[in-house]
Formats: sequence, C-alpha cells, structure tokens
Amino acid sequence: MSRPFLKMNGLGNDFVVVETRTAPFAPTADEVRAIANRETGVGCDQLIVVEASDTADAHVRFWNADGEEVSACGNGTRCVGWLLMQASGRDEAVIETKAGRLVATRAGERLVSVDMGLPGLEWREIPLASEHDTVSLGVSLYDHADLMAPPGCVSMGNPHVVFFVPDVESVPIARIGPVVEHHPLFPQQVNVGFAQIVAADRIRLRVWERGAGLTRACGTGACAALVAAARRELTGRHATLELDGGELFIEWRDDGHVIMTGPAAVDFMGELP
Repeated sequence: MSRPFLKMNGLGNDFVVVETRTAPFAPTADEVRAIANRETGVGCDQLIVVEASDTADAHVRFWNADGEEVSACGNGTRCVGWLLMQASGRDEAVIETKAGRLVATRAGERLVSVDMGLPGLEWREIPLASEHDTVSLGVSLYDHADLMAPPGCVSMGNPHVVFFVPDVESVPIARIGPVVEHHPLFPQQVNVGFAQIVAADRIRLRVWERGAGLTRACGTGACAALVAAARRELTGRHATLELDGGELFIEWRDDGHVIMTGPAAVDFMGELP
C-alpha cells in the first residue's frame, strides 16, 4: 500500500515528511536510505515521521539520510510546526521529540519560531569521550591552517563542534567534515560547523551534518554556532546566521533558551511505494 508524503525544506535543508497518526510507519535503516537516495528515491537530507501524541500536538521522529535516527533537527521541527499550525489554525504548536518538548510559534508569512530549549554546555552533555573545556576545546581535531583557533562544543539535542575561521568559503569542508565527524572524541559522532564572524550580530556558517554531509542549512547548527560564539564573546546573544540556503535569526535569551526563526516551504506531494 502506498503512503503519501510531503517534500518540504527549510532554507534548502530538505525533508520527506510522513504522517503516521492514521497508519503506523516504522522504517528500517535500509528503507530510510532508499527514500533519501537522490538518484533512486525521493531524495532528502532527513526523513521525518509525525506521530500522534497524548500530551502534545504531535510526536516527531527524525532520521538522517544514512538511516540513523537522531534526536533533533531544527529546520525539520520548524517545517512540522508550520504544518501543525496550518492544520489547527492556531499560532502555536507543541512538538515532542527525543531531544525534548519544543514549542513552535507563527512569526509571519511562512515564518516560524521554535524554542529549541536550553543548550547542553557540559562535556558529558555533548557528549565527549573525556573531559574538556567546551568553550575552547584544547584538542587538535584536524591539521589545517584555518582551524588553528580552538573550536567550541554545544549540544542542541544533538552534538555540535564549531570552528571559527577567517574565511569559510576557503575551507575544504568536504575533506575536513567527515574526518572530524568520526573523531574518537565524539562517541555519537558530531555535526561540524565552520563559522565566520562577519559582525557582532552576523555569522556566515556552513555545516557538515553527521549522516547527511554538507547541507544548505542546519537549524541546530545555527543555534550551536551562535551559542558557541557568544560564549567566546565573539558576538552578542542574538545574530543573523547566513547559511548557503538563506538566513536564520537566532537568539540566546537571558533565560537560557535558544530561539530559532526562519522560513518553512512545501515543495511537492507524493506517495511512497
């Protein structure tokens, strides 16, 4: 029996979204990889499954293109939040994820803000394999001239390491990203951000996403980059993040919560075999 899906994207970070509140769907890793394959499947960075919840508007699960289920996806949460608000007619949606309970609110025409909660800043929360200072990591992860400044580490429900570089366009991310992603310091692997500080309220960011590769946008990566930069006093506590797919506005509020605001788009509808 075929199953309908929506193809969505947040700044070019694209998703296959499947609603399972009327019929169960528990994809295997092989099935996820088949759906995500851009040559033989639908093609996407992540598969998203929207399930029923007794305590929220929906329970949402995420799988990377490599078939691994992950706890968090910022752009994906924003897209699902928009769908739920469109369906309910309300300006708020509560979403349960493995990373916790997230609240999405309408911020304009096809704009959604998501309260991503509190960032994890302790080394066990990232997690790291051993104790290190997560503000300024004293470990060489890759030998490259642009990576001399120590990176910072942040968890946004998933692990991130953020390098601060003088010119993000000149960094060979496709070569560095997979090496750092699988570094033994990160037992759950890691998303790798490369951030160029443009101004106190603007960051140019590119992200090598674990299990997906170089992506046009990464919502949790943008949140992690702002938090890492603010902890180093490279920026203030809010900034516009310039990603390959467009811009996100990130605020690290005084109460510790990280708020991400950006667009959500529907590309097309289809059916999975």
